[in-house]
Amino acid sequence: MFASTLGSSVMSALRSNSVSSCPVLTTFQKECSTPTPYLRNVADAIADDMRTGLAVQGGRDLEMILTYVDVLPSGKEEGLFYALDLGGTNFRVHSVQLGGMKERVIATKSETISIPQELKTGTSEELFGFIASKLANFVANENIPDRFRLEQGRKREIGFTFSFPVHQTSIDSGTVIRWTKGFKVSGMEGKNVVACLNEAMEEHGLNMRVSALVNDAVGTLAGARYLDEDVMMGVILGTGTNACYVDQKNAIPKLQSISSSSSGTTIINTEWGGFSKILPRTIFDQEMDEASVNRCEHLYEKMISGMYLGEIGRRVLLQMCETSHLFGQSVPVNLSTGFALSTKDLCKMQEDKTDDLLIVGSILNKVLEVEANLEVRMRVAEVCDTVVKRAGRLAGAGIVAIMEKIEKDTKRLSSGQRTVVAIDGALYEYNPRFRQYMQDAVVELLGDKLASHIEIKHTKDVSGIGAALLAATNSIY
Repeated sequence: MFASTLGSSVMSALRSNSVSSCPVLTTFQKECSTPTPYLRNVADAIADDMRTGLAVQGGRDLEMILTYVDVLPSGKEEGLFYALDLGGTNFRVHSVQLGGMKERVIATKSETISIPQELKTGTSEELFGFIASKLANFVANENIPDRFRLEQGRKREIGFTFSFPVHQTSIDSGTVIRWTKGFKVSGMEGKNVVACLNEAMEEHGLNMRVSALVNDAVGTLAGARYLDEDVMMGVILGTGTNACYVDQKNAIPKLQSISSSSSGTTIINTEWGGFSKILPRTIFDQEMDEASVNRCEHLYEKMISGMYLGEIGRRVLLQMCETSHLFGQSVPVNLSTGFALSTKDLCKMQEDKTDDLLIVGSILNKVLEVEANLEVRMRVAEVCDTVVKRAGRLAGAGIVAIMEKIEKDTKRLSSGQRTVVAIDGALYEYNPRFRQYMQDAVVELLGDKLASHIEIKHTKDVSGIGAALLAATNSIY
């Protein structure tokens, strides 16, 4: 559980009261400000898009995709299942041995493989061929216990975590709506992503099939729910961002037109990264968006995910250099290079608690090859904190919008029922102040009483197990 921390300010860790005035920084801080009333408007706008997305297909920025995950793992699953996780910098392969209620998860094995940059903008055949070849290597090196040997005539089943917006038509089929996170793969228009992977696996001699198509947020929810039945929401805050939640089928208008079943629950994939209303955009956000491969798309994601925060900070520092000689008369060469400042380094500088901001100085020296005095290090730390604070508070507004939808249909919080938000992703995991800003925003918007029944839980690397579990629950055998 978490309690209100409104009485304390994370900014107290920054020695910012003596920082000299800098017009670029002052303007940036003002434009990034998210006071509670503004944040409430953001949450309400997200909720409005959610309602429209649940009513009609493609109604608003939020797709509110039907995942066809109507049955969540129960603990009874048995067998050897696999998961492939594609989305972001790497892709991961997992094998999971399930032993039912008594043994649960017996053993897991996983491998993380870096995706060559050229494949992110290559052809679908190249990308899926690469994935299948690495999967074949993984399977060839496995030592499978006799109890999990494949029966005659059966194929191994895979949960395919495809972390991009997909128009899903069943649990094991869907077509790409758009590429995000720096991907722009050609030849995918109208193609079933499951068919692409199945064909590639067949070409590489793999006796395997996809039985569940999910994204990383859905995998996170399923994996976390397997361990904790109070999990109602899955959130990714890493290279990219997304959220999904458990909804009541009878509360989804567009589901009624395609299914006679109006009872029970299902998972909705919000694709919240696509939200774009009333966001506190600055000139730096606009310029970064203009230079991106998915211009004018996923504006919320570009403010709260790990792929972009460092770049926003770099652009602010560059203008500070050009207008107020932040690092002296010349602009550091590396500062003029796109994405030269990583989000990891930006967050390390924002977290610096040393008396003289020595970590800030070390990173500036390493990344930009400059020596910075204490006043400059303070300014840089303020830039970093402004970027992270805005991101955390906006993420909190998104969580509140979804939580209020769940509360409207279930009354979980008002009845005192523990409700868990399962979160994974490096941005959330490694940045305490980001987490604090996000949690503060949730408490501000929901109030202490309702917020006291929410547990925001870090569930590291469960999306792979979740995808394998969904392959098991949706097995054709």
